[in-house]
Amino acid sequence: MTEQTPPPAPPQAGVSSMARNTVILIVAFGIAKAISLAQTVIIASVFGVGDEWDAFVTANRIPEQIVLLIGGGALSYAFIPMFSSFLAHDDRAGAWRLASGVINTVLSVTLVLSVIGFLLAPWLVEHVVAPGFDAAKVEQTARLMRILLISTIVFSVSGMFQGILHSHNHFLLPALAPILFDVGILFGVAFLIPPFGVYGIAWGAVLGSIMHLGIQVPGLVRYRMQWLPRLGWGDPALRRVIVLMIPRVLGLGVMTFNTLVFNNIASRMGSGAVAAFDWGYRLMNIPETLIGSAIGFVVFPTLAAFSELGAVESKRRAMSGAVRFILIATIPSAVGLILVGRPLISLLERGAFDARDSALVYGALQFFAFGLIFQSIHEVIARSFYADKDTYTPLWASLVAAVGNLLIVGGLYLAYTNRLDDILAGAFATWGEQFTAGNYPAALAALQNAAGQVHDQLASITGVGGLALGYSSIFLIELTLLLIILKRRWGSIDERTLILTTLRTAAASLVMAAAVVIVDAALGSIGWHDAGVIITAVRVMLLAGTGAVVFLVAAILFGVREIRALPGMLLHREKPTALLHEA
Repeated sequence: MTEQTPPPAPPQAGVSSMARNTVILIVAFGIAKAISLAQTVIIASVFGVGDEWDAFVTANRIPEQIVLLIGGGALSYAFIPMFSSFLAHDDRAGAWRLASGVINTVLSVTLVLSVIGFLLAPWLVEHVVAPGFDAAKVEQTARLMRILLISTIVFSVSGMFQGILHSHNHFLLPALAPILFDVGILFGVAFLIPPFGVYGIAWGAVLGSIMHLGIQVPGLVRYRMQWLPRLGWGDPALRRVIVLMIPRVLGLGVMTFNTLVFNNIASRMGSGAVAAFDWGYRLMNIPETLIGSAIGFVVFPTLAAFSELGAVESKRRAMSGAVRFILIATIPSAVGLILVGRPLISLLERGAFDARDSALVYGALQFFAFGLIFQSIHEVIARSFYADKDTYTPLWASLVAAVGNLLIVGGLYLAYTNRLDDILAGAFATWGEQFTAGNYPAALAALQNAAGQVHDQLASITGVGGLALGYSSIFLIELTLLLIILKRRWGSIDERTLILTTLRTAAASLVMAAAVVIVDAALGSIGWHDAGVIITAVRVMLLAGTGAVVFLVAAILFGVREIRALPGMLLHREKPTALLHEA
């Protein structure tokens, strides 16, 4: 193909442009999450925390893991550094040759896996994902999985389109893609549930995946993408991507295993446990996506370019700056989820979603909030290794974290089962017999009452909340290992500044928490607790607004300088410095 004019060059990523790109993603993700909340309200009122939503959540496990492992999650970390390397050296022909080979290979592999998943759906549900489901629930879950596998095939290509545009430091169209995906699901929720029930949501997801792909096509046209109908398995660059990808696939495979373990255990906890776990994760995922994912997406191409150019100091500054902004956003967000989460979830109480469902979901959310900080920081730290074309170190870290997680979840599951009941009952029965022999029936009754209270407390911890705690622990363990290794490798990770930012942000968050508790107590004194949907919504907004204002003021007083610097970066109008010159 002969080109009359050269395609646009990849934009140069200065600090200001990175900040503005982050805001673009945050706004776009925020719109997507707002649409998702609209879905949540309708879905909760129709299905609540019950069997049908259990089935949908479980049906989506295998398709989403295929996308994560093959269609974008793993591949983008191996593809973007290699693709960015071609762009940095102005070898566009090589870049498009690599992109074509990767897209064609990913589509072929995903298609094969989806067909296998389609054929084995009932067996996968019954023996792998949810052995605790009854026959009818297994059948419904298998049917939903087969529909959702269609969207998996579409996402395998759409995820690659995102990687190509991100490599060009183009974030607008990839940011709009999730919005359209959620619009598709919302269409299914609003219009397809009446005729098709829960299957209407699955067909809405298929529609959303198609729009997710289509919105990115104009960006590919702008950058003159050249698609070649070949697998290109003899291309050394493609082989390098596959070599880099294998450890990441294995690492994500560990995460997939853990996800299936969580679902497997939750399916045995009775109706609604899988759904409660998913609802809690959804709520935590709102700030995680707006903060961790947005900043991770924006900083990754820059880290990869600096790594290619050998600019270690620039790479360190980019990583440290990204992590600091994550810290000052996620620490107060985590505290806010714990303080405001209960009344926030109660806004969903209508139709099939009742107060019991709210309690189950909040039990998971408060432990997911604990992991919000670590999961968000992980988005940047893991990408720091991938930018260096090192996909093995995160693999080993994830394996160690998985072992630690299995120990935690295994212990919590033992506590959830009757084994803990037997231990407590035996101990107190023995003690009770001794007291009974001395005619102390009142003491026996007191001990039995104490046993019941201990059991209630343990059950509240070891139920769905225990699974959420196990999930969060994975990121804490893995992040700790990666930070230690990265410090040794880079010589410094600007740890002094990171520690100071953490301490100052934590102090400001404590002040914020005190203010929110005081205001909420005052609202309770005038009867605003459990006073209806409108009053509860106003209460949530007042608490959130109070928390935001108090945190900003306290953070400035405690010297969190990133808050002062952010407006200047967003409003800076000078032409960003080119990567080559910046290096």
